[in-house]
Amino acid sequence: MIHPTAIIHPNATIGSNVSIGAFTIIDADVHIGDDCTIDPHVWISGQTTLGKKNFVGFGSHIGGDPQDTSFDKSTRSGVLIGDNNTIREHVTIHRSTSEGGLTTVGDNNMFMINSHLAHDVQVGDSNNLANGVLVAGHIQIGNFCFLGGGAGFHQFIKIGDYAICQGNAAITKDIPPYCMAHGQNKLAGLNVIGLRRAGLNGELRKEIKSAYNLLFKSDLSMTDALTQADQRTWEAPTLLLINAAKNPSRKGIMMA
Repeated sequence: MIHPTAIIHPNATIGSNVSIGAFTIIDADVHIGDDCTIDPHVWISGQTTLGKKNFVGFGSHIGGDPQDTSFDKSTRSGVLIGDNNTIREHVTIHRSTSEGGLTTVGDNNMFMINSHLAHDVQVGDSNNLANGVLVAGHIQIGNFCFLGGGAGFHQFIKIGDYAICQGNAAITKDIPPYCMAHGQNKLAGLNVIGLRRAGLNGELRKEIKSAYNLLFKSDLSMTDALTQADQRTWEAPTLLLINAAKNPSRKGIMMA
């Protein structure tokens, strides 16, 4: 199942039942898990590990050098990818800028055509990045997020669980969990469909909406809103939203 024109370094580790297409290059420190399918003209480099049942599409490059002018190419770093991810055509995922560092991807994600993950990004599980999504360095993406086509995300921000972002948005601040973002750092309310898909009942959805209104829709400053929030008892899913407001990235959290 390995095409005769594929170039695979003898030190690479290839699992069982792996398909590798024509003219693909697999470098020395790469580990590919069982049941993966690698299309033609793919390059997997750096200290990159793919788990089981991943698909990598035509022309993709995983483990490439960071786009950082100060990066030392002798740095040994890599990419760690979990299981059952779909990486479509011409996707790029860059390795970490730090010695021994990793850009990480969890399980069951979909990266559509021409999407890009820069160095040191951390992606959770079950996310969908549409065509042309650009994720800059050191961004943290939670679980069950959908990022619309052509959207760009500035380095160091956080994107919370079940967040959704409109296509072609320009995001330079954190997107809170459960929220919808659009334009340039604008919130458009809660991702109600995402909350239902998460299996949260009506009472929990009502509580999350109450917390959202307190933090992002009231006339209070964020400091005062969090003080009020601390005086109430919240269920764990709601605390995910509140804690995101308490612990933003260095770029801060976006507001409605």
